[in-house]
Amino acid sequence: MKKWGLAIAGILTYMIGIGVYFSNRLMYMKKKEDDFIQNREVLAKRLIQADFDNLPKTEVWVPSPSGYPLKCLFIEPHQTNKWIIVTHGVTENKMNSIKYMNIFLKRGFNAIIYDHRRHGESGGETSSYGHYEKFDLKAVIDELKKRKGTDLFLGIHGESMGAVTLLLYAGMLEDGADFYIADCPFSNFEKQIQHQISMMDIPLPAWTVFPLGRMFIKIRDGYWTNEVSPIHFIKNIKKPILFIHSEPDTFIPASMTLELYEAKQGPKELYLAKKGAHAQSYNENSQEYEERIDQFLEQVLLK
Repeated sequence: MKKWGLAIAGILTYMIGIGVYFSNRLMYMKKKEDDFIQNREVLAKRLIQADFDNLPKTEVWVPSPSGYPLKCLFIEPHQTNKWIIVTHGVTENKMNSIKYMNIFLKRGFNAIIYDHRRHGESGGETSSYGHYEKFDLKAVIDELKKRKGTDLFLGIHGESMGAVTLLLYAGMLEDGADFYIADCPFSNFEKQIQHQISMMDIPLPAWTVFPLGRMFIKIRDGYWTNEVSPIHFIKNIKKPILFIHSEPDTFIPASMTLELYEAKQGPKELYLAKKGAHAQSYNENSQEYEERIDQFLEQVLLK
């Protein structure tokens, strides 16, 4: 009996260890340092610091429904009701959103860039890959409408986790924008996790990692990983979506964007960039990227 007890204790310890290890990898994915992001964007000339500093902007702290503050910048160089909200990817911050913001500022939009939970200057302890982030996005939109009124022409641009966030917002909460641009989202979180497990150097059998990991995410962070899958809700989005992905992306395969594009009903467009790793479509194809946005906006504005 003592041997059986030791064996059972050993198995339980092993299972708990796997669950904690896996859930930690997701909930607390190592972020890039804020200074690193800013310096990277400056060196690449995607951020001209003097130009950014001279933009008329308002710092706004938006309360998240999950109980922490979200650091937002409302950037308003134009007298217009046209607004774009930019949502960044995991490990990044609002400085990474400036290059996308600039695309729309040049086209007469005002903009909001902000830090997701656990990133930049915002509060929050974990990353949830769109699950809690979609409620935060709604809070930012509600704040914009409270300040500027509801007569807005609103777009949302998101990269990676930010793209998933806007799709979940539109598909699960409210289809509240006039258009969406989803750059390199995953279609199904559980498939994405399994894809990443296959690429990770994890000293554990893959078949044990995922079931235990998803259970520990539920226990520790309050949601099931299968809830974070835009493919399940894409049919609810009636407004136009421009889907973007780099064909060489190995982190989130371009096939996931194709799956979302095929499932989307109603107005939609697709741009597959020939060059670029994950979240590099604009960096590697900036002129073509902007041209495809112009084509998309023209179609949206004609409707």
